[in-house]
Amino acid sequence: MAEPWTDVAAPRAAATVMLVRDSADGVEVFMLRRVASMKFAPRMWVFPGGSVDPRDADPELPWAGPSPAEWASALGAPDEATARELVIAAVREVFEECGVLLAGPGEDSVVADLRSDPSWTRDREALLSHQLSFAQMLIARGLVLRSDLLVARGHWITPEFEPRRYDTRFLAARVPEGQLPDDLTTEADHADWTEAMTLLRHYAEGEALLLPPTVVCCEQVAAAPTAAEFLAAPVTVAPVMPRPVEVDGVVMMRSELPV
Repeated sequence: MAEPWTDVAAPRAAATVMLVRDSADGVEVFMLRRVASMKFAPRMWVFPGGSVDPRDADPELPWAGPSPAEWASALGAPDEATARELVIAAVREVFEECGVLLAGPGEDSVVADLRSDPSWTRDREALLSHQLSFAQMLIARGLVLRSDLLVARGHWITPEFEPRRYDTRFLAARVPEGQLPDDLTTEADHADWTEAMTLLRHYAEGEALLLPPTVVCCEQVAAAPTAAEFLAAPVTVAPVMPRPVEVDGVVMMRSELPV
């Protein structure tokens, strides 16, 4: 059995989003390949996402859709405040990393394509530099966060032996009609739509690097006939933390998935 570790880093709260869409060959998911210089998961294929920011707790942020209490239940969060921050972080990170904004002028509308207006790029840069908070941006533009566009899909915690750890909620959303994600983030050297089954094949052949939660999530996407069916499929959200085990003298990672 692998040697136990003694210095365990506390995981940071984080959220990530599987953006999906239908294609002629099945369901596609938007993926980023992290640059080799990243301290966590370099060269890994990931979904847009990142850590919760302290300003995600701003109570003034305009909100529509299921309540934070409903999200706390869906995400298995300890309280409403934590659930609210996780959902806000998910929406903010998707906007920062690929320019997709799950927000609109009202609870039944969503913004259209953002690429033709350079002010959106300036807002993304201001968010990344912490000159602007997500709440400030939405309020200034008269928008509300559309939490109803998201669904909870999983909860994964980085193994205890890793020096940099995250307690991550996985969510999913269909890309809003008229919006197109881009590849402007500096954290990735490649960003594009991909068929989940194709990425899994590349992973099996050693051509793509995936973390365990990404493998499981891509398997779920690949199994769905349509994006709508993937988003509607029931899933148990419970914490999963891969652990090293020794099998026939070989140490490998094992993840016990919720039933």
